[in-house]
Amino acid sequence: MIDSTRGRRGSALSRLDKWTVLLYILLVFLGWMNIYAAVYSEEHQSIFDTSQEYGKQMIWIITSGILILFILLSDARIYQSIAFPTYAVTMLLLVLVLIIGKEVGGNKSWIQIGSFTLQPSEFAKFGTVLAMARYLSLLNVDLSKWKYRWWPLLIMGLPFLLILMQPDTGSALVYISFFLVFYREGLPGSYLFLALLAAVSAIFSLIYLPIYVIGVIAALALLTVFIVRKSRRMIWSTVFIGLFASAVSFGTDIMFNEVLQPHQQSRIQILLGIKDDPMGVGYHTEQSLIAIGSGGLTGKGFLQGTQTKLNYVPAQSTDYIFCTVGEEWGFVGSSVTVLLFVILMARLVFLAERQKSKFSRVYGYGVVSIIFIHFAVNIAMTIGLAPVIGIPLPFFSYGGSSLWGFTVLLFIFLRLDANRWSEL
Repeated sequence: MIDSTRGRRGSALSRLDKWTVLLYILLVFLGWMNIYAAVYSEEHQSIFDTSQEYGKQMIWIITSGILILFILLSDARIYQSIAFPTYAVTMLLLVLVLIIGKEVGGNKSWIQIGSFTLQPSEFAKFGTVLAMARYLSLLNVDLSKWKYRWWPLLIMGLPFLLILMQPDTGSALVYISFFLVFYREGLPGSYLFLALLAAVSAIFSLIYLPIYVIGVIAALALLTVFIVRKSRRMIWSTVFIGLFASAVSFGTDIMFNEVLQPHQQSRIQILLGIKDDPMGVGYHTEQSLIAIGSGGLTGKGFLQGTQTKLNYVPAQSTDYIFCTVGEEWGFVGSSVTVLLFVILMARLVFLAERQKSKFSRVYGYGVVSIIFIHFAVNIAMTIGLAPVIGIPLPFFSYGGSSLWGFTVLLFIFLRLDANRWSEL
């Protein structure tokens, strides 16, 4: 498995994209510093104290370095061969966690190993991206044709359903990001329209009774059919769109009432303005906004955050880590953090487009899509633009499973990129 060959442009290490590595190091370091700031106390001042979260994060960072070294020394060609087996193993772990998993925060998402816990859903991400890239890179696979769309939906849908059963809605929603990959690889643009229509139908179904929404859809469909009655194709398209929107509306009502937990329902209702509960479920978002807003332009200074120090902000080292950035480093620090993520994602898109093989390109877009949805939802969650669903900020939030998962996800792609000259 160790790569004994050298490409036309030197070793894998010399061909590694230095800008992406630098951005990774910056984000991991800044994340570590903000974890330290979030849980800092006078009794535990050493950043190397392994009894505290920041000390444990240091261990995760060091072990991530070992994983990186292993990936860089491996033969890049091995990843196509192990794509489906890796996917199968990660799916088995998702099944296993439902049987023997440890329940944390109402979610049965963790496997206890001694004094440590691992979250299989974090590792399922790179397993799914590998499998998706392997299938889409097979000869003659064309997403513009229906017969080739079922396997990608199955590859994406299996982890989605298994994680939803834990139930971990936030981690499950990450897999929707694969539609960005599908679009890049030839899925017709009409599907983006259907996705937008589904989102609008779902939102209106949460605000109003589904029967009213379906009634409006039916009325609009009938009006459209009357206008385009001379075109049989347009009539059937209108009927399909109407049935699709109605199904989404009906399905949204079932999922909201039967799948989501009460606190998740309340968070969505607060976000949509259906109800106001600043001292209940909405308390977390309210405190998050206060913490970020109190930072002003340049922040209160490192280790000077009051909202985080007094534990007003929940999960301040994990899901709400961005609050620490906003409070202690202000608008400037928050903007720099966001900019680093944007530059990283833009760089990854550039790398994906320069790949010589379809496998590497699809994998690259899978990496970008997953990082994007984590970044967008986490930031939106902390500033009240998305419901609180519990999703970490990549490379920043505390947690070994998250850091390991994103590190492996990213550096497999960098290893593939370093090998692109010998792919064809």
